[in-house]
Amino acid sequence: MALLDEGGADRLTMRGLAQRLEVSATALYWHVASREDVLDLAFDHIFAQVPLPEPGPEWTLDVERLVVGWHAAMLRHPWSPALVGRPMLGPNVLARTEFLQSALVRGGLTGRALALATHLLANYAIGAALVEATWQRGRDPAVRAEAQAHLAARTDLYPTLNEHGHLDDRWPDEELFAAGVHTILGAVTHDAAARRTRRRP
Repeated sequence: MALLDEGGADRLTMRGLAQRLEVSATALYWHVASREDVLDLAFDHIFAQVPLPEPGPEWTLDVERLVVGWHAAMLRHPWSPALVGRPMLGPNVLARTEFLQSALVRGGLTGRALALATHLLANYAIGAALVEATWQRGRDPAVRAEAQAHLAARTDLYPTLNEHGHLDDRWPDEELFAAGVHTILGAVTHDAAARRTRRRP
């Protein structure tokens, strides 16, 4: 994990990992078959950092805590969101996916609604973490100030962006992310309820 945090997934090599662990590359291959296996294990370890609470009376709070925790864990390891295209079958990933879907089912979401909610929440968490991790790596106050000045000098072209502070930091990323999870859950549950109503004779 430390090696990945330092150099990212693109720079990970089996030789470099063996050197960090002070073992031979041959010895390392006795434990993992390939670089891809190492990445799978590392990604699953990130999920182990996401708290898995006891189910509470409010299923929405359970979902929000889990997804917010996943998002925060990925931000602590900025290389991780880019790996999500790989199959996620590790025990920690599956345990938290089970918790997520169990909470959604308690909220009355099944079938299409369950698949939709899972898809939206996962993509939202991954996409937000990817964008925020990239932004944090290149964050420079001078760049932000230059961008704000660019907008301010063009109020005729971008009146709405200027009026509503498009590039302001008035709302922290964490606050906006949590609000987004809440909004997704509200939209999906509303849609599911509307579909059930339309199906009634």
